Parts: sequence; C-alpha cells; structure tokens
Amino acid sequence: MTAEPLTADERAELEALRARVAALEAERAEQVGRLQASLAEAQEKVYWLDRWRIDLNALMQKPGAAEFRAAVRVARGVARRAKAAKRKLLG
Repeated sequence: MTAEPLTADERAELEALRARVAALEAERAEQVGRLQASLAEAQEKVYWLDRWRIDLNALMQKPGAAEFRAAVRVARGVARRAKAAKRKLLG
C-alpha cells in the first residue's frame, strides 16, 4: 500500500492548512497568556483583600453601598473624559 504523490493543488492546500493551524496555535497561546495575566492579577487582589480581612460581600450589603458604587462610577467617568480630553489636546 503506497501513497500516491500529492498534486500541486493538494500540496498548496496542505501548506495553507498548516499555516492556518500555526496561526490558530499562536492565537491560542496569546489568549492563554492574557488569561494567565488576568488570573494572576485577580489572585493578587484577592490576596490583599484576605490579608486585610475585607469581605466585599458584607461591605456591599451595608447601607449606602449602592450610592458609593454609583459615586465611584461617576468619578471614573469624569476621570476617563478628562484623560480623553487631555489626549485629544496633546495628540
């Protein structure tokens, strides 16, 4: 049982498939790297919350927590708009 030699079209298709597999593998490696960085950042935040004995769930159930979160959202929006305006003026 011998394999027949590949035609030019088959060789081209095989090379295109190999290139696509290589591109997908590189994309996956990049995604895994981003995932690992995000996980490390989350673990760092949780470590400090645990070390300082802060229970975010209990903290957010206290009166005024919803208002505090709303104020933080507003402050972040103002900061983002200020940064965008600065970039626009300088850029």
